[in-house]
Amino acid sequence: MELVEDIVIVGAGTAGLTTALGLHRLGIKSLVLESHDSLRITGFALTTWTNAWKALDALGITESLRRQHNQLLGVMTTSTISGLPTAERPFSATGTQRDHEVRCMQRKILMETLVKELPSGTIKFSSKVVSIEQSGNLKLIHLSDGSNLRAKVLLGCDGVNSVVAKWLGFKAPAFVGRFDIRGTVYYENGHGFEPKFFQFVGQGVMSGIIACNDKTMYWFASFSTSMSSQEMEENPAEAKQFVLSKLGKVADNFKAVIRDTELENLSIAPLRFRHPWDILWGRISKSNVCVAGDAFHPMTPDIGQGGCSALEDGVTLARCLGEALRDKQGIRSEEYKRIEMGLKNYAKERRWRAFELISTAYMVGYIQTSNGKILSFLRNKVLGGFFARQQLKLASFDCGKLTTS
Repeated sequence: MELVEDIVIVGAGTAGLTTALGLHRLGIKSLVLESHDSLRITGFALTTWTNAWKALDALGITESLRRQHNQLLGVMTTSTISGLPTAERPFSATGTQRDHEVRCMQRKILMETLVKELPSGTIKFSSKVVSIEQSGNLKLIHLSDGSNLRAKVLLGCDGVNSVVAKWLGFKAPAFVGRFDIRGTVYYENGHGFEPKFFQFVGQGVMSGIIACNDKTMYWFASFSTSMSSQEMEENPAEAKQFVLSKLGKVADNFKAVIRDTELENLSIAPLRFRHPWDILWGRISKSNVCVAGDAFHPMTPDIGQGGCSALEDGVTLARCLGEALRDKQGIRSEEYKRIEMGLKNYAKERRWRAFELISTAYMVGYIQTSNGKILSFLRNKVLGGFFARQQLKLASFDCGKLTTS
């Protein structure tokens, strides 16, 4: 006999675990299906801006996370061609902006913190969803091991290759023509860098180096290349050397971070995003199904909001579902209507936010990695400060608390 679950979340990534914990905080049980046999911690780290910390505060898990990650003082952008700073902006209050809290968080620590707060048995590993069918008011979920289960609510948090997003009618995310490489380095005796976000642009590459804490450094770079995805993955040393060759006149201590990175601590992936118009006109929810995180709005990493927006999604989705399910004694037919309306409210609340983030990230990445003389001039002389201000503006967003009326 097939099992029936109230809420099934596909994917134990940032969005999936945040949603599960948000629901748990509201007294609502869920089951998370994860295709891998353990937690996925690819990417190594993520920049958590003010909006991410508001979401984490709503979940009640910030104390240990703050203790393990240094607060950053500001962002400094430097030209790899001249070696000179082109823009610098502190994360302290300026004008009408409030103080910003920005830290570089190790993904492993975030994932383990979320899991630690969930009830035992919430996550079912080695559970790959291969297809979804309608079964009355329920969704019939087929797994790769041949088993099935039915769900009253199905939430797709299963990444850029989302089966749930495909069921809703979304097209596959588009390749933007760039690759992303990330790495981490641990220095037993400390690294000696200031707690700042150091960003470097020029020669068609955008890169950054950030301290997670006093001993761990994280770095990333995005670039275009004629190499295929397979060639990139099979030749990490060549990709690493390519990034070093593009750093030009950047100070040697920054280059040393990349040189010191062991190959097993590198992650390489093609960059994909969902076209903004697909977000505007696409079906984010349908009856008792919706998507969140990269399954909903995969974006380029150029404004550092991918993980942050997944946290926002999770808190918002849990709140909207909590509103729909707060009357546990209701008639079943009315319950399904409330669930559908709750997911519609989530979609309405998140659609324009996702549109703005995807559009901004794409444009920033396009300009920052341009080799053209005009765009390079504008980037170095005019747009550097604008980009920094725009990042802080987007980071001022508040997804709200985990409460139901």
